[in-house]
This record gives sequence, C-alpha cells and structure tokens, in this order.
Amino acid sequence: MARGNTRQRIQDVALDLFAEQGYEKTSLREIAERLDVTKAALYYHFKTKEDILVGIFEDLTRPMDELIEWAQGQPRTVGTKEEVLRRYQVALRAAAPLYRFMQENQATVRELSVGLTFKERMLAVTELVQEPDLDTVDKVRCVSAIFTLHAGTFFMQNVEGDPEEKHEAVLEVALDLIGQAHRGR
Repeated sequence: MARGNTRQRIQDVALDLFAEQGYEKTSLREIAERLDVTKAALYYHFKTKEDILVGIFEDLTRPMDELIEWAQGQPRTVGTKEEVLRRYQVALRAAAPLYRFMQENQATVRELSVGLTFKERMLAVTELVQEPDLDTVDKVRCVSAIFTLHAGTFFMQNVEGDPEEKHEAVLEVALDLIGQAHRGR
C-alpha cells in the first residue's frame, strides 16, 4: 500500500501499528510519533482512532462496493458468479492489510461502526454468488467459496510455494465450489 499523501500516510502507519500492537493499545500520540509529526498535525486530518480506521476502511473497501454495484447489474449466471469471485480476490489482495487487521481484532471491529458495514457488505457479496432456491449444501458451497478466498489471502502465506500459484489455486478451489453449487443450471 504505497500511497503518498499525508492522510494516506497516517492511515498506513496507523494500520501498521494497529496490526503490531492492537487497536486498543495504539494511541494517537504513537501514530504521530511514528510519522514524526505533532499530534495537532494528526488532528488536522483525523480527530480519533476510529476516524482513521473508518477512512482506511472506506478507501480500501471501495473496490468491494464497486464489485457489488457491478454484479447487481449483471445477469445472474454462473459466469457472473465466477467473475464476482475473481474480482473479489483482487479486492481482497489489494486490501490485505485491512482484512488482516480485522481478522486479528475481531472483537474491536465488532464494536466499531465499520464492523456492521463490513458485515453488510459480506452478506451482499455472498448473495451475489448464490440463488435463493439452492439447497442448503449448495448455499454452504457458495459461502465457502467466498471464505476460501479469505483463507487463501491470509493463511496461505504460511504455506510454502509461489505466491501467484497459491492465489491461482485458491481461486480454482473457490470457482470449483461455485461450479458444484450451480451444476445443472
């Protein structure tokens, strides 16, 4: 996430600190010190840690909103669902530090406004890859396809191998789950 302006630098440093020591244990003073700016300079852009996190969330999840908007205008075919998975994987990879933070700070995120917003987005994405008349097993396959992408983005980094090959393998498994869920359609 090599972003250049001051607001983005603040968000990047804050996210690093949140990931290193946790959201609750990170102070605005520490963020300012890491940036080598005054607390007043930090306040110019963000009044609270939550404001920083909301800004990070809005910036890094914009592709998810764009994906939802795009998919809602597409025919509900298996091909569209497969493209949703491809695009979602790209969005996940681009926002990996945020999703890693959210994974490691689930209790905190649930208490913040971004937690509810994220949950709503996740429900919207899962609805894009399934149909209401699917049986329960196939609905599980659809939801599992989404979470396969999550697991692949975060947990596969601990598995040996070429990063691109691992991402391709994760996508293949997710696509296979969608294909199984919608076979015969």
